[in-house]
Amino acid sequence: MATTAVTDLRAILARGDFQRLLAVRFATQVADGVFQASLAGSVLFNPDRQADALKVALGFAILLLPYSLVGPFAGVLIDRFRRRNILVVASLLRTLMMPVVAGVVWFGDQGIPFFLFALVILSVNRFMLSALSAAVPHVTDPDRLVTANSVSSTGGTLFFALGGGLGIALKHFTERGDHGYAVVAASALLGCLIAALLATGFTSDQLGPDAHERARRETVSSVVRGMAAGIRHVGQRRSTGYLLLAITGHRVLFGVLTILTLLLCRNYFHSGLTGVAYVGVAIATGSFIAAVVTPWATRKIASRSWVTLLLVAAAAAELAGGLPFHPAGMVVGGLLVGLAGQGIKIVTDTSVQVECEDDFRGRVFSAYDTLFNVAMVAGLLIGAMTLPDTGKSYAVLVGVALGYAVVGVAYSLLASRWDRRLLSRTDPKRA
Repeated sequence: MATTAVTDLRAILARGDFQRLLAVRFATQVADGVFQASLAGSVLFNPDRQADALKVALGFAILLLPYSLVGPFAGVLIDRFRRRNILVVASLLRTLMMPVVAGVVWFGDQGIPFFLFALVILSVNRFMLSALSAAVPHVTDPDRLVTANSVSSTGGTLFFALGGGLGIALKHFTERGDHGYAVVAASALLGCLIAALLATGFTSDQLGPDAHERARRETVSSVVRGMAAGIRHVGQRRSTGYLLLAITGHRVLFGVLTILTLLLCRNYFHSGLTGVAYVGVAIATGSFIAAVVTPWATRKIASRSWVTLLLVAAAAAELAGGLPFHPAGMVVGGLLVGLAGQGIKIVTDTSVQVECEDDFRGRVFSAYDTLFNVAMVAGLLIGAMTLPDTGKSYAVLVGVALGYAVVGVAYSLLASRWDRRLLSRTDPKRA
């Protein structure tokens, strides 16, 4: 098995067209990491101006919700226009708009224009990443598509993190305040320009859509009907439906913890972006551990039991690691919450892939992605309205811990009842 994986990896990396597409992705995600680091620093840790919690939450809502709502419709355009042209135009558009955002930051204006331009840039990037994913089958062999997708998405995530690190490092060599963050934001255009130049190396039709993709492309109305059908489909497969409810609960609570962490690092620990980076690394580490441990755990115990255990562990982590309100405890809590969140997501993704019929799978994932981001924004707003400026609140942290426990117990009861119901249909004696 390992030999086959290595062989597949060597084969896909040997293709020049796959290398070029990978380079486009890496360039654009490094740029996005640098740009988002400048936005986070400018809004959250700028000594010239520090937004209150509600403004931060509203900023997240403005940046996350619009694309979450229109994202499912991106495929309508991606299957209608040449993807090579999408990559070039999207990269050039971001190249032109980043200096505009940098100028707004330079002059200290973080009003509606700031958020609108940032929204457009980030939305164009999400659209571009969707086009990159849709283009992968055109630069690899069908039997190596899983490996190609894994390399592309995992590598892209790593380069996004690298870009964020570069943005933070670059800030140390620039001025304090608005001008420094403006320089960081402007520097991100280099990655976008490189991505545009690399994308021009493809021929016009090389990345599709081909005749088959054009023939099966959807309309806006069919996407709406498809998502509604996907939701009804999940309603008939409650094992997956209850998992979606569990991960929605996690995302709401994670949103509260996100605001809490940002406020603590800024106003209580005074560790700034460095403190946020430590917690981010801890969450990423927990996610990696979950990716390694979850397949093993779900072979030993039922997936339902594993998800329940993760939710209860997250509750315990917040009580034990969070309540002392110490930086080290916050990092430990981040690791365990990251492990829980990724573990639940792996089980949920697998359940959607296994339980949902192929014709409905894509529609379910579209609804799932929208729900994922809407729940996060809801948690951010709840945190912004309940937390003090320092972020230190025993009541809110205990509430989050109890929330994880309640979600875990409720999920366990509902999933167990559904499993017994299914068992009674197949084996009444055992039920």
